Amino acid sequence: MSSLLSSALLPSSPTILSTPNPSSSKPNSATVTPTPTPTPCLRARLSRLCRQGRLDEARHLFDSLPRPAPTLLWNALLIGYVCNSLPNHALHFFSLMMHHRPSPTSPSPDAYTFSSALKACALSGHLQLGRSIHAHLIRSRSHLLRNFVVRNSLLNMYASATEASVLSTSDATCKVFDRMPQRNIVSWNTIIAWYVKTCRPYEAFLTFIRLMESGIKLSPLSFVGLFPAGVSLEAYSRRSVDAMYGLLIKHGQEYIDDLFVLSSAIGMFAGIGDMESARHAFDQAEQRNTEVWNTMIAGYEQNGFYVEAIDLFIKLLHSDSINADTCTFLTTLMAISQLQDLRLGQQVHAYLLKQKISELPVILCNASVVMYSRCGSIETAFELFNRMPKRDLVSWNTMITAMVQNNLNYEGFLLTLEMKKEGLIADSVTLTALLSAASNLGSLRIGKETHGYLIRNDIQWEGMGSYIIDMYAKSGSIEIARRYFDNCLSSGRDQVTWNAMIAAYTRTSLTEQAISVFHEMLRDGQNPNAVTLSSILSVCNAVRGKQVHSFAVLNGLDKNILLGTSLIEMYLKWGDITSAEKVFEKLPDKSTALYTTMLYGFGHHGFAHKSLALFHSMQEELDNSPDSAAFLAVISACRHSGLVDEGLHVYNYMSAYDIAPTPEHHCCVVDMLGRHGRVEEAYELAQSLGTDGNYVGIWGSLLAACRLHRKLQLSKLVSEKLLQIDRDYGGGAGQRVILSNPYALGGIWDGVEGVRREMKERRMNKDSWVGRCQISNEKYALL
Repeated sequence: MSSLLSSALLPSSPTILSTPNPSSSKPNSATVTPTPTPTPCLRARLSRLCRQGRLDEARHLFDSLPRPAPTLLWNALLIGYVCNSLPNHALHFFSLMMHHRPSPTSPSPDAYTFSSALKACALSGHLQLGRSIHAHLIRSRSHLLRNFVVRNSLLNMYASATEASVLSTSDATCKVFDRMPQRNIVSWNTIIAWYVKTCRPYEAFLTFIRLMESGIKLSPLSFVGLFPAGVSLEAYSRRSVDAMYGLLIKHGQEYIDDLFVLSSAIGMFAGIGDMESARHAFDQAEQRNTEVWNTMIAGYEQNGFYVEAIDLFIKLLHSDSINADTCTFLTTLMAISQLQDLRLGQQVHAYLLKQKISELPVILCNASVVMYSRCGSIETAFELFNRMPKRDLVSWNTMITAMVQNNLNYEGFLLTLEMKKEGLIADSVTLTALLSAASNLGSLRIGKETHGYLIRNDIQWEGMGSYIIDMYAKSGSIEIARRYFDNCLSSGRDQVTWNAMIAAYTRTSLTEQAISVFHEMLRDGQNPNAVTLSSILSVCNAVRGKQVHSFAVLNGLDKNILLGTSLIEMYLKWGDITSAEKVFEKLPDKSTALYTTMLYGFGHHGFAHKSLALFHSMQEELDNSPDSAAFLAVISACRHSGLVDEGLHVYNYMSAYDIAPTPEHHCCVVDMLGRHGRVEEAYELAQSLGTDGNYVGIWGSLLAACRLHRKLQLSKLVSEKLLQIDRDYGGGAGQRVILSNPYALGGIWDGVEGVRREMKERRMNKDSWVGRCQISNEKYALL
């Protein structure tokens, strides 16, 4: 950057807009003579070069002109820089123009000059320089302040302030708008968009109403700026969105067909989760560009309609008039990541590689790495990462996080060291992954090193404390976790930090300490959320659980799906089926997982008929089709209650949902048949499974049934099969105990002793089962 540009960009520089001393200003060594007004041909040539992006040629042409050049030509090149997104070049050129004013014959900046300079300030984020230009116009009492172009550029400059400086420009933006003697549609559109950008949807909506009352004709951009406000209007969003879209329709087809408006309308509907209306607007459009397609695909992805997003992506690929861009592929890869469909991901990645692109954008490479890691192909993700020609910090963070999420925690730690060798500095994402890796590994050393790095570099981010507490707790240092938690008092403990400390105690079964922190949280004025209460419930007995339930009802948290699930699990654990049912019925949104929890609870406590009834009602729910776990829960309930035919019906019905039975399903059915006397039928089923039946649990259950019903000959066949599986796959203590059963059944006590002796030599122990119940506030263990 030249010294001239440096002086132009310094906020404190008083010389940028001042007139230089004629004696010290030597713009040209040649004698300066006035030049005639340029012909339209010369101006058109400069403008054409700028439109074609040939800025160097345009500047060379400009520099070849005799000085002083007219304002018209200065403006042509200045506007060219701005239109080609070269704001710093524009500001440098503006500074040169201001310094080339040694005489009355020199060019005077006009409205277009200042407008272009202000636009350059907005593009480059040089807010202080924009203030200086504004101050210059005020000090010089320039008539240009009354010019629409200058006023709108000033408004746009203040409205374009970055997030860090938006508070300091808020008053200035409002003052510029309020003091405008007249406003055109550009002024109104700018202030409405600024209100939306600064998260003030109500002000945006009211300003839009003022615009309509002003009598000025709305432009399509008026709706583009307003529509995002509809998403943020909370309880009024549905009504507001309908009103806004109705107003758009009222303005006619010209507005509806505008592609910017269409994209914004689709985004608005998607923002409130109304994908039906979004798709209707998309389908009704006569024309669509890539941005419209991208908005529709992104809306599906953001609202969890991943299959619909991919279907629309495939339709786009088959379109002759639309080409997918980086944003299209990025959103599609994100949808595939959520679906965890490796085959589809490979196809999309292969399609990308076949395109005539010399080098894939880094952002798409990063998304591909995420896709492969989420689809369980971490090796492919790492191979792709290694082949990337360019890797930024996001690339490294993506790969490190993928390693940790795939339980390759130590590899993630080593990758962080490699990143450091590349000269990249770890940010909050990197350090979050490292703390998670230390937690998963239970590595106090890695955790302490990461924590020390945070302290030395004074790094903090929202939620950091929870990761540190979790890391120390999982590393076996609950005392250090508590000391860190106590030290957070000076800097303030947020809800996440409190939750982390409570969860740390509940995971280590320190019930009283967890409840003590919960009470301390209440005294501190913090409001517990669903996560807090869910953690507490995991260590509560029935009495305390009911107290937590009452607290949740009083604070309006009882309809939360996470807390509702925890309440149901707590009641089921202590055998209170009635209370669990009541909680379940009151939950507004019931997931498949929640249904499965209730199905297991009914079955575990012997209410098989209730389990079957709930299963049938689940089948009627459009949003909650039974999954593999739900089928297993119902079959298990039938097994415990002796409803064999019903259990077989559910087992055979799995094919209707294209769900393949797992070894656990087979084992449950074989056990159900066997324990209720249908041993031969169970044996036939086990044999029919072929290699899928080479599972110790299946044949172990069958052997137990043989013992129960004294099927000696069949038990020997089953034992031989079990021994074969044991030789092929290995067995544990439970299987060895079962292997001794046919010997005991036939009175062959030497065989029993042989199996027991082998267990002793291998140091195998059979685990005991423990159940819990509570009667009159007293807890009992059932062995």
